[in-house]
Amino acid sequence: MRAVVFQHEAHEDLARLGPALSEAGFSVVRRFRAVERLDVDADLLVVMGGSMGVYDSGQHPFLKAELALLSERLAQDRPCLGICLGAQLMATAAGSEVFLGKNGFEVGAAPVRWTREALADPVVAGVGARTVVAHWHADTFRHVPRATLLASTDRYTQQAFRLGKSYAFQFHPELGADEFGRWIDEGSEALTAAGKDVAALRAQLPKLKAAEAELGDLCARLARHFARAAG
Repeated sequence: MRAVVFQHEAHEDLARLGPALSEAGFSVVRRFRAVERLDVDADLLVVMGGSMGVYDSGQHPFLKAELALLSERLAQDRPCLGICLGAQLMATAAGSEVFLGKNGFEVGAAPVRWTREALADPVVAGVGARTVVAHWHADTFRHVPRATLLASTDRYTQQAFRLGKSYAFQFHPELGADEFGRWIDEGSEALTAAGKDVAALRAQLPKLKAAEAELGDLCARLARHFARAAG
């Protein structure tokens, strides 16, 4: 089985999702800011995060190609997984609208609330009612047509959704405390410029560390789901 991964930033890789996909039987093919036509037939398409927005396709024309491919795959119910920017691209491809959130930049290790539908979902079921995850986004999106909302936060309602065989997460289930700590360190100047307290963000990392087993199980269930869907 072939899992094609659209990566937009050098540091935003699969993290714990990589081993989970390999264990489920996938061979990972990475594309950096590029799309190939044959990707429409991949067993799984994973779209990662990035510093750009869905609306930045003028500066980043590969986003148009990604949206076109996602639209075709979702219309055919071919499995896709979107994370952060990837979730926003999936939402757009499915007919929603992405925009700069009115409630500001959401960053840090903080809980999401899983919906009742999520707690009954065959992939998500097994998590607690609230799970600490890594957040790093300023954009959000409206409800995705025909999708099931899976998670929310106090700041933004749209945090995860299921659409057919596909799943999307506005947050980063693939990140553990060590990886997220590196993101905070490497982005410290930008975070400070955005009015964020870097020391306070680092102080949240133990909460993410404590959630790593739960998030690892979620990533493993996602990978197994996609393997079944590909079969």
